[in-house]
Amino acid sequence: MKLDETTSFPILEAKNKRSIKAKVVIGCDGSNSVVANFLQLNPTKALGPRVVRGFTSYPSGHGFPPEFSRIKIGNIVCGRIPVTDKLVVWLTSLHHNSQDSKISKDKEAIARFALESIDEFPEDWKEMVKNCDLSFIYMSNLRYRPPWEILFGKFRRNTVTVTGDAMHLMGPYIGQGACSALEDAVVLGRCLGKKLGQDRGLDEVCRIRDIEESIDEYVRERRKRLVALSTQTYLTGLFVESSSGFMKMMLLLLLTILFYDQIRHTSFDCGLL
Repeated sequence: MKLDETTSFPILEAKNKRSIKAKVVIGCDGSNSVVANFLQLNPTKALGPRVVRGFTSYPSGHGFPPEFSRIKIGNIVCGRIPVTDKLVVWLTSLHHNSQDSKISKDKEAIARFALESIDEFPEDWKEMVKNCDLSFIYMSNLRYRPPWEILFGKFRRNTVTVTGDAMHLMGPYIGQGACSALEDAVVLGRCLGKKLGQDRGLDEVCRIRDIEESIDEYVRERRKRLVALSTQTYLTGLFVESSSGFMKMMLLLLLTILFYDQIRHTSFDCGLL
């Protein structure tokens, strides 16, 4: 990806060597974002646990309610959600293992490791992992972008910006990753629409400036919300992963002071598109 030397508009370069000239580029390309690299944002950081995700089919039906279920025993968490009445997607968190780099390349080893990790879980959870489809099982690190990088990060370069995980990847601890990505889309669309929704006959230089100002407005509006979300997620993650009673007490105190209403973030209104 590069900028056109004449117009300053972005040029996307595909793997097949084709180039696409664009007026606006919005990177929604996840934790390994090419667009975030273009903006010179720091790489996302790895969280402590690794996660195994998989699918399990139940030819005769699973009978699970249509809702996300989660169970935690010790420091191991396992969750599942039905996709259909015969298909379930599940995940389980694992602690770091010296053999992780080898296991991550062997699907059968991943399944065995996941099953061993939930050995103390109820039988229906163990059966779910045991009978998973090996072609769709994989292991990965949870990753995040630290709150201070969201506070100070530069999320626009010319007419290029990012949304979703590419902008504010966070751990799963308060369940707001996908929600905040949808908020991004609404706010960015609204900001662009204010100035670009009608053809005002502006010359190219003015159009570029309008786009840049729209993106700047989007970043300003989102930053406060995202810093709060990422901070709450970061502190909650530290609390969940900490093995020190004293550290847990201090983190709980800090969370109580900063986020006295632990579910207030779920009632946020980003406005209309």
